[in-house]
Amino acid sequence: MTGPWSAGQEPVSQGMPGGTVTLVEGSTFCISEPGGDIAHGQPHGLFVRDMRVLSRWALAIDGRTPKPLAVQQSEPYAATFVGHLPPRGGPAAGSLLVLRRRYVGDGMREDITIRNTVPHPAACLVTLAAAADFADLFEVKRGQTRAGPSASPVAGTSALTFQDRRGDRQAGLLIDGDGQPEATGGTLSWRATVPARGEWTASVEAVPVVGGLPLTPHHPRGQPAEHAVPARRLREWRRSAPQVQTAEPHLTAVLRRSVEDIGALRIFDPEHPGRAVVAAGAPWFMALFGRDSLLTSWMLLPWDDTLALGTLQTLAGRQGRATDPASEEEPGRIVHEVRFGPAASLALGGRSAYYGTADATPLFVMVLGELRRWGRHNAAAENLLPHADRALGWIEQHGDADGDGFIEYSRKTGQGLVNQGWKDSPDGITFADGRIAQPPIALAEVQGYCYAAYRARAAFARQAGDEPRARHWDGKAAQLKRAFNQAFWLPGQGWFAVALDRDKRPVDALTSNIGHCLWTGIADAGKAAAVADRLLSDDMFSGWGIRTLATSMSAYNPMSYHNGSVWPHDNALCAAGLMRYGFTGHAQRVAQAIFDAAAHFGNRLPELFCGFPREDYPVPIPYPTSCSPQAWAAAAPLHLLTTLLRVTPQPSAGRLWCAPAIPGHYLPLRVTSLRLGQAHLTIDIHGGGWDLTGLDGTGIELVREPRT
Repeated sequence: MTGPWSAGQEPVSQGMPGGTVTLVEGSTFCISEPGGDIAHGQPHGLFVRDMRVLSRWALAIDGRTPKPLAVQQSEPYAATFVGHLPPRGGPAAGSLLVLRRRYVGDGMREDITIRNTVPHPAACLVTLAAAADFADLFEVKRGQTRAGPSASPVAGTSALTFQDRRGDRQAGLLIDGDGQPEATGGTLSWRATVPARGEWTASVEAVPVVGGLPLTPHHPRGQPAEHAVPARRLREWRRSAPQVQTAEPHLTAVLRRSVEDIGALRIFDPEHPGRAVVAAGAPWFMALFGRDSLLTSWMLLPWDDTLALGTLQTLAGRQGRATDPASEEEPGRIVHEVRFGPAASLALGGRSAYYGTADATPLFVMVLGELRRWGRHNAAAENLLPHADRALGWIEQHGDADGDGFIEYSRKTGQGLVNQGWKDSPDGITFADGRIAQPPIALAEVQGYCYAAYRARAAFARQAGDEPRARHWDGKAAQLKRAFNQAFWLPGQGWFAVALDRDKRPVDALTSNIGHCLWTGIADAGKAAAVADRLLSDDMFSGWGIRTLATSMSAYNPMSYHNGSVWPHDNALCAAGLMRYGFTGHAQRVAQAIFDAAAHFGNRLPELFCGFPREDYPVPIPYPTSCSPQAWAAAAPLHLLTTLLRVTPQPSAGRLWCAPAIPGHYLPLRVTSLRLGQAHLTIDIHGGGWDLTGLDGTGIELVREPRT
């Protein structure tokens, strides 16, 4: 996942580099120091709609900064920073305790409480210094903010106002607080008297102004935080989220962390507040990415289908209509990334959307077919079918520019992404000898996605009784499968080429992409065993997961972004492909490796980690600039569990196949709230067998064997 329109710029860390604390609510996020301050000259700040509206936020009491003690965070959008202010030259026993309870969401609210631990009152001067530079998110991320001063504040009676204009863009920020603070320069000041063994409190609000209108903060000052919309949404998510109980406490913790992170990464369209999509990753990628959002929502479908529906509906609304080389928009194409705020004006062609991806368009059709297969939003799926047909039109007319039957990509602008599959770094597609493949490039996994998209469209037609159209799309799928297995297979090596280059030469590196070919079913059955064994060979399988590139390849580097690292979502798709072709033991090894790795990352899988062998390193080595939490990494454990459950629905045929293949040390295991249509399923697995309940009254037959 590369930053928007940035030809290979790698993302910076989304974790806690240097002990930073990140709060997220929708497209709003705040990065601060452990004590709660937002420091000048750092990639810190309050960001709203891809714009930094606070570049400094510093609390002082009598001119001194409270010393941080702890950070308490139980919700993704809120935290309490606990600090203390010891008396000058005295013991800490008489210190003031300072609590800063912060909430973010279209602005920020901070409740400041000072507690006095001694039996006499304490008088103090409380100051809060603020600055706003209204920098674009990517300027901050890359350390390219303007060298000039921040926007000049205008002090009111008890408030600060910041204003900024860049070209036609106007932005502002209003900071107001309880208790009639004095506003001077960029500082709010209170002369507080804290009662003996009592406390003093003030609430401060930072409200962005966009287009001349102030936004409505999600946590208004003076209202109970538990009644705010984010709190209600989070409670509902937790209430309806899947529940997994297992004998292995680490697996339970990993799955619970996944559910929490997916809940935190949801964003909501202001024009459709009930429509949720999943953002790519926190904090810098709290935006809609076509590929990331589609694959994540696919992996979550058995557990939650609202994200798939919301993602499809939102992407359909942004589907390409015109031909625009600057943004790479083409009719029917699904967007790569959507941005708002100042980032939109800095984007290619001055647009808020960039379309340079080869895989999001077939993935759109795939996910729509999978949504229909799980059977709860059939009417909505039918309404999206015209968008699927437009996507298929793009595949045939624009994706296959030379008419050879394969989707290729070649960027239309020098500012676009060089590689437009999921391995989108500039060196992501190489030959075995290390040479970089030259575009137009036809990726192996993209042909698989296209094959599955054709199959999905045929299923829609067949269910509607349109047999001629079903035969047409089935025929297209069969034709593509034959051509793919002939052009991409490397009989001397025993694996599929990762791509065809501009001269139609197979790019012969051994990569994890071939696992996606198993996942989609485009690989011939007779070739699957060789692919499965290659994926679990010593040069591909690190012990912590399948590497993106084999150690035997010239470009291999275990600390690279796409050339030897391990990506959890990639492994989840490979495991699903292995299980699809009946390689149960292979799939179990991959799943267990990823579950084990997650336990070493605090139960939260990062976007990727290094590909060093497990036999040499007893813990997985972090990738230094990995996103965490990241959407498809968070979804990977749930998708791996679905794979091990071997649960496959086909409501149109009135059947549900299920044959759990859970490794014994995870048993007993109980899964509740698995969703099929209107039914909520429960699966209990124990040493002596398994039971599935919840199908009564549905008319669906349970087939107690894996789907072949």
